[in-house]
Amino acid sequence: MKEIYKPLFEPFTLKNGVQLKNRIVMAPMTTFSANPDDTASDAELTYYAARSNGPAMVITACAYIQANGKGFEGQFAADRDTMIPSLRRVASSIKEKGSKAVLQLYHGGRLAVPHLIPNGETVSASSVAPRLDRGFYSIDKTPRSLSDEEVVELIKDFGEATRRAIEAGFDGVELHGATGYILQQFFSPHSNTRTDRWGGSLEKRLTFPLAVIEETKRVIAECALQPFIIGYRLTPEEPETPGITMNETFALLDTLVEAELDYIHMGITDFWSKPRRGVDSKQSRMELIAEYVGNRVPIIGVGSIHTPDEAVQALEQTGIPLIALGRELIVEPEWVEKVEQGNEKDIKTTVNPNDQALLQVPEPLWELMMNVKGWFPVENV
Repeated sequence: MKEIYKPLFEPFTLKNGVQLKNRIVMAPMTTFSANPDDTASDAELTYYAARSNGPAMVITACAYIQANGKGFEGQFAADRDTMIPSLRRVASSIKEKGSKAVLQLYHGGRLAVPHLIPNGETVSASSVAPRLDRGFYSIDKTPRSLSDEEVVELIKDFGEATRRAIEAGFDGVELHGATGYILQQFFSPHSNTRTDRWGGSLEKRLTFPLAVIEETKRVIAECALQPFIIGYRLTPEEPETPGITMNETFALLDTLVEAELDYIHMGITDFWSKPRRGVDSKQSRMELIAEYVGNRVPIIGVGSIHTPDEAVQALEQTGIPLIALGRELIVEPEWVEKVEQGNEKDIKTTVNPNDQALLQVPEPLWELMMNVKGWFPVENV
């Protein structure tokens, strides 16, 4: 490989001692391609295997931990023990190719899709309706506020899903506290208007995410026979007022650092995007976060990084240790291998509509790639 790209291939050791072979992570991306019973499909296993030879760690599409938390068509589940064989197949398809396998766990909360969940009843921290412009679905349903007992049960179910991930052979879990899902809903002053122990002040809005982390760590200590990764993904700001600001994200970061996680994963679409509000700075969100966290916990950066030059620049300019690639690894499954072998000029940057079989992308995901304008760089043929 070229000398300039060597920083991408230095090993990195997480806080729990797990060593990653390089600095590239596959970002979690929904495939919409599970079987009708919410087990992982053969096409998904092939898709993951095709992309698991190069990255040090592959974070799966999010798996729901309660039946009323399902947010996508064709999503595989982690909410019951009968799903363990399915999860084991996912973990094996990744690990057999050499990457660490991390299962992303989540609950959609008010962003669960009504026709996919029992009785069509969405739930959240509070009865506050979401914005309508939520990606693939427009959800205008006002959720029901969870009772105290239901919040406690939800925390336990994150732990139960973690146990299933351990039994299925995963190397870790990532708690999905980004993209407006339930962990973010409890932290956000927009979606959490509670006045009990789960909401009100900033400190109380942190109670639920911290409780989920503590339960997850308890299960890991009890069930894992070897070091097991725990990460947390967050979105640093919200567009709503009131909503999460950079200053509030700094408070969340302090809480996550104190919880001794193995990594914190940003959930942003542009690595170099600037803050909306809450700080007076010309630096990007990633630069501010990297500076604030320092070496206290590893940060995974993400967001429209396409080329190895951009990946190196992101590492060196911010000092963060890890970069996640999302769409880039769908467009070019061998992105990491081509850089390592000195063939970076052969990296594909656009999608040929005739290359579905070559790229090994499941049909439901492929249809969306072809039909959602602007999502992927599709060639005109």
